[in-house]
Amino acid sequence: MRVDLDNIVGEEMRKPYWADLQKFVERERATATVYPDRADVLNALSITPMAQTRVVILGQDPYHGPGQAHGLAFSVRRGVKNPPSLANIFRELADDIGIETPNHGCLEHWARQGVLLLNTTLTVRAGCAGSHSGHGWERFTDTIVAALGEGQRPIVFVLWGNSARNRRALIRGQQHTVIESAHPSPLSAYRGFFGSHPFSAINAALNASGSEAIDWHIN
Repeated sequence: MRVDLDNIVGEEMRKPYWADLQKFVERERATATVYPDRADVLNALSITPMAQTRVVILGQDPYHGPGQAHGLAFSVRRGVKNPPSLANIFRELADDIGIETPNHGCLEHWARQGVLLLNTTLTVRAGCAGSHSGHGWERFTDTIVAALGEGQRPIVFVLWGNSARNRRALIRGQQHTVIESAHPSPLSAYRGFFGSHPFSAINAALNASGSEAIDWHIN
């Protein structure tokens, strides 16, 4: 079955649940600080269109501290201190393929190579992790993961932590590669994230399917 990836987002935005979800987010913005800014909420899909996606790294919800979230899972803008999960990702990157910790945590270079850095929930109230879960974002992002998982082009799906691993059933094509481990959070990184070598595994899978490897340096 051919999946029209170019139209998935637009189709979801025309459904009733999307309007309800946006009303909820706007109510939250009226009474509290919400991250990321409106203009950044869909950055992951803007920078890495579904039709150009080669790797999916699933996060849970955006960082909830000031200035951190900008619409790419695990990423922060230049000049923002790396959150602990990102610091652990860079530690594993160094151990896996020898790339030293960069001087900033903006992962746009990965995203522009076809790495979709997608959180399952795309907004959050400041200081309150998980506060926007269960209001419709998961339906939207699950649809995206399912569509990519039903497509014919091989994709590498990276599932870190239970929230991401719960989406495993959405990835149905046998041509895809699924890489799973514990989450890079300090609470779980020692339970299987460290030493999992995801970056070399992703590139090995891409090469095996005839796709170009990702340059994991941070530019």
